[in-house]
Amino acid sequence: SVESADIIRLMLQFCKENGLYRTLQALQEESRVTLNTVDSLDGLMSDINKGQWDVVLQAVSYLSMPDNVLQDLYVQVILELAEAREIDTAQTLLKETAPMIAMKQDAPERFLRLEALLRKNFFDPREGFDGMPKEKRRSEIAQAMSKHIQVASPSRLLALVGQALKWQQHAGILPPNTRIDVFRGVAADAAEEKEQVPTMIAKTVKFGEKSHPECACFSPDGQYCVSGSVDGFVEVWDYQTAMLRKDLSYQEEGSFMMHEKAVIGIAFSKDSELLATGSQDGQLKVWRVASGQCVRRYDKAHKEGITFISWSKDSTQILTASFDQTARAHGLKSGKTLKEFRGHTSYVNSAVYTRDGAKVVTGSSDGNLIVFDAKTTEQINTITPPPPPHLSSTVNYAVNSALVAPQPPGQYGDSDDALVFVCTRTNVIQMMNLQGQVLKSFTSGRREKGDFVAMTLSPKGEWLYAVAEDHKLYCFSTITGGLENTLKVAEKEVIGLTHHPSRNVVAAHSSDGTLAFLKP
Repeated sequence: SVESADIIRLMLQFCKENGLYRTLQALQEESRVTLNTVDSLDGLMSDINKGQWDVVLQAVSYLSMPDNVLQDLYVQVILELAEAREIDTAQTLLKETAPMIAMKQDAPERFLRLEALLRKNFFDPREGFDGMPKEKRRSEIAQAMSKHIQVASPSRLLALVGQALKWQQHAGILPPNTRIDVFRGVAADAAEEKEQVPTMIAKTVKFGEKSHPECACFSPDGQYCVSGSVDGFVEVWDYQTAMLRKDLSYQEEGSFMMHEKAVIGIAFSKDSELLATGSQDGQLKVWRVASGQCVRRYDKAHKEGITFISWSKDSTQILTASFDQTARAHGLKSGKTLKEFRGHTSYVNSAVYTRDGAKVVTGSSDGNLIVFDAKTTEQINTITPPPPPHLSSTVNYAVNSALVAPQPPGQYGDSDDALVFVCTRTNVIQMMNLQGQVLKSFTSGRREKGDFVAMTLSPKGEWLYAVAEDHKLYCFSTITGGLENTLKVAEKEVIGLTHHPSRNVVAAHSSDGTLAFLKP
């Protein structure tokens, strides 16, 4: 059974980590339970041995210790302040702190001796520290304190709640991959929206004069929209307000997830906890979004820039595409590159797993798609999407992206195991099976500035959204193939699109320094 005191300690830790110091103090006094834990015992011991007393006293203020241990600590701090001739601060600690007030009653002779030392015009270390080096005294105090302190992992309350929710999702009590209302124990986004095309720019993030977003994505739970920019910043946004998420403490403090070079690839793990980012120099990083902590780093994931990132179904592997003409799979636990998919003769612009995870489909500037066996990396098929009739059939047109259809193929009247939407640098997007057969085409109908540069699909796969060189969003029904709406979304080249996992929100990031959120 769980002790009630342990529950209170979880609450105390939460209060401490979130700066709720008055609440912490009141809860400790009313419950008579003290936290008595630190995030890192080694860190506290190091601070004591280095004499970083401001940090030590702040940490000790939340700990419960025997009077003699606390008094030894405060005496050492007062003596070192006296040695540094910071007499006023030393006098304040002597007369106004609880351990010293207790010493005045319990050990008056020791208190009076300390008081006399502070009145002297000079400080003799031999007299003050009883002939012992102060470093040795620090070490003895650290050892004495360590016997009364426990170490606790940070954010234990949130971690336990998260684990409980995951178990409920695993047990089928709660739906997977949704935002949960913890208090009520239900999915927060239970009401499903009917898919509708965007008709306006609802909100816009404007980047600095010399910056623009190179990539963006929503988390699978719909909580975050994250962008990677040309200056190396990775920023988390509130898509409803187009403001930085200041509820993430690291962003509130002005600290950000970062690369040294431009961030050009980005993707969330399936549980929305981890974010993979890839940069212009071929470096891959994995972050814990809630804390902004980098948990994995692959300095040489590729020889050149990482153009696209996706995750395996179980989020144990990260698939990357690169300018170095390869795609690679990297192990999250091992931190190593596990597989390489070769066969392209130019930049690889996208790499995705099929829905069953058995195959990898890559798209390249060489004009080809290659279907690989995900386990063996063996090439299963090479597909060259046919160009529209008005273009030369002897030229291969770059594949900007290839996306696996999010819904079972039956929706499109086909029995193949996977369907892909292929965006080439032409005015046509094609829906194909993995044998290379074109099942449906979607065209901008324009020969001037009508070539597509990016695309995304709605969560249920009912709508295909694509942006052309004219900076307009083209909205196609995947059922009829018809063009239903267009919308100008930027003043300069649109770099990419991403769709919210459960809401009618499309995000378009552009070289004009904007991240625009489009809504019906």
